Amino acid sequence: MADTHLDRDVLSALQEVMEDEYPTLLDTFIADSESRLVELRKTADAKVLSEVAHSFKGSASNMGAVRLAELCQELESDAKDKSPAQIAKLVAEISSEFAQVRPDYEHERQHALTQ
Repeated sequence: MADTHLDRDVLSALQEVMEDEYPTLLDTFIADSESRLVELRKTADAKVLSEVAHSFKGSASNMGAVRLAELCQELESDAKDKSPAQIAKLVAEISSEFAQVRPDYEHERQHALTQ
């Protein structure tokens, strides 16, 4: 079942493919996401914003974070055309969306470790 935030079918497929390495994949995604958020918050350079957003979009998409990938796509596409206030708002939305899905990934990790 897919929702606007997380595509659980993607997670199921990843778990099947990754097997015992699935919890490590989830840990890596969480850690990488946190570092990308730090980078997005601290830079004002449109090119860097676009590059970080592109990378974040790819990993979010691969991990089934549907809405997070959409927000990163918006930032990647529009970073050079938005005002600093608009960029800050979009980065805040990206941060908020990650905060919303992060517990799902943490729960998924705990579940995978106890199977």
